[in-house]
Amino acid sequence: MQNDEQFDYWNGPEGQHWADYDTTFDAMLGPFVEPLLDAAAITAGDHVLDVGCGNGATSRAAARHAANGRVVGIDISGPMLERARARAADDGVTNIEFVHADAQDHTFTADFDVMISRFGVMFFADPVAAFSNLRGALRADGRVAFVCWQGLFANEWVAVPAAAIVPVVGPPEAPPPDAPGPFSFGDRDRVSRILTAAGFSDVQIDDVHLRLLLGGGLALDDAVAFLGEGGMGKRLLGEADPPTRERALAAVREALVPHATAEGVRLDAAVWMVRAGR
Repeated sequence: MQNDEQFDYWNGPEGQHWADYDTTFDAMLGPFVEPLLDAAAITAGDHVLDVGCGNGATSRAAARHAANGRVVGIDISGPMLERARARAADDGVTNIEFVHADAQDHTFTADFDVMISRFGVMFFADPVAAFSNLRGALRADGRVAFVCWQGLFANEWVAVPAAAIVPVVGPPEAPPPDAPGPFSFGDRDRVSRILTAAGFSDVQIDDVHLRLLLGGGLALDDAVAFLGEGGMGKRLLGEADPPTRERALAAVREALVPHATAEGVRLDAAVWMVRAGR
C-alpha cells in the first residue's frame, strides 16, 4: 500500500464509523447515484469498476444496470468492504465482487468498459499515478465517470457548520496544498490536468448542485450529533475540551435551524461531474 496514511485512516475508527452508519450515508449521498450512472452510460453487458466503493451502494446500483455484465468494487477500507459484501448478499446481487486494495497501485487486467466513483478518487497520494493505473484497467474504448466535491466553501452542507464552529474553537490546521482529502479535487482545472497527464482524453467537467439531507434526513438534533461524530466534524472540532465542543455544537445547531425542514436538514452540495475517455 503506497497510501499508508489513508489506509490507516479508513481501516481505523473512521472506516468503522462509515460502515456502522452505512444506511445513513447511503440516504445522504443517494441523490448522486443515478446522475453518476447516467453520466457513465452503463449498459446491460458492461464490466464496471467502482473505485472507492465504500459500503457498496454505487456498486449495487451499477450491478443492476449491468444486469448481464459484472461489477468490481475496490476500496482501501476493510470495514466498509465487509459491510458492502453483506449488503450485496442481503440484496441478492450476484454479479458483483469486492476487492480490498489500493486502486493507486493494484494490478488490474484491462477488461473494464467503464470506471465509476462517487467521492472515492480524492484520496490518492499520487493522483496522476493512480489515474494512469486505472486507465490501464479499461479496454481501448473504455470511459470514466466520477463525482467529486467542489471546494469546501462551495458546499453549504460543510460551510455552514464550519462557519459556526471556527469562531468557537478556532480554525483547523490547513492541510498541505493538494494533500489527499475530500476537497482536494475542488479545483476544476487541477482535475482536468490530472486526467490529461494520466492519458485520458475528451475530459468533460460539469458543475452540478444538488440539495442533500444532512445525515440522510435526521432530525435537527440528531443531524448535529451526526456531524460531530464524523470525520469532518472531528477535523473542525480538533482537540476542543468537552465544554468548548458543546458550545461549538450548540452554535452549529443554531446555524442549521433555518435549513431544517419536515424532511430533515437540507443544504446545497456542489460537485464536479467528470467524464473522460481512455
